[in-house]
Amino acid sequence: MSYLSIIIPAHNEEKRLPETLGAIDAFIRTQPYDVEVLVVDNGSLDETARVVSAYGAEHKYVRLLQEPGRGKGLAVRRGMLAAQGEFRFMCDADLSMPMEQVARFLPPQLTEFDVAMGSREVAGAVRFNEPAFTHVRGRVFSNLVKLFALPDFEDTQCGYKCFRAQAALDLFSTQLLDGMSFDVEVLYIARKRGYRIVEVPVDWYYHRETRVRNLRDSLRMLSDILALRRNSRDGKYAPSR
Repeated sequence: MSYLSIIIPAHNEEKRLPETLGAIDAFIRTQPYDVEVLVVDNGSLDETARVVSAYGAEHKYVRLLQEPGRGKGLAVRRGMLAAQGEFRFMCDADLSMPMEQVARFLPPQLTEFDVAMGSREVAGAVRFNEPAFTHVRGRVFSNLVKLFALPDFEDTQCGYKCFRAQAALDLFSTQLLDGMSFDVEVLYIARKRGYRIVEVPVDWYYHRETRVRNLRDSLRMLSDILALRRNSRDGKYAPSR
């Protein structure tokens, strides 16, 4: 069993993955513990799978998983449930957060938690090069999340989150949403089940090649939040007996 699993959902990421995997490799070389990297190819139409396979042939800690269904939630769930790490860290393929800040999510820097969520809003967080409109759009969605689902948290959509193994298995086995709102759902279930959730400040660098489509994705996320509330009322997030 590894100490840390890094899960990267990847849809058409052939261009960004070589640099990202190189940065992760440089980070791993400085750590005293075992790390595995799971790249989940999420129905890519480019050479994502080939890039990961070639890198994995030379770096045995890298594994390629195939998730033919489209949806970031599907990819992250596949990786979280396949991982072997005591801590399971989800990481966007654009590596908007410097890898050395992974230490902020792990002991000894962080100890009393079950779920640690990267935050671009709490004290100590810094955003770089982000257009004002992008920030405002994100805050609008975050406030909707606070109003309808998670009143206690400032930034549910940052793509960097760490789960203890037991929490990951429980939460991702219960997850129902497959799209970009999956992490709101997972955090909602975690809060409902009494897991210890903390926000961790991160440095976050804006990349122009974002996968978010402004109006379409915002409407889909709002629809997902309403679906989440229905699922909760219907008892779909109740712990299994």
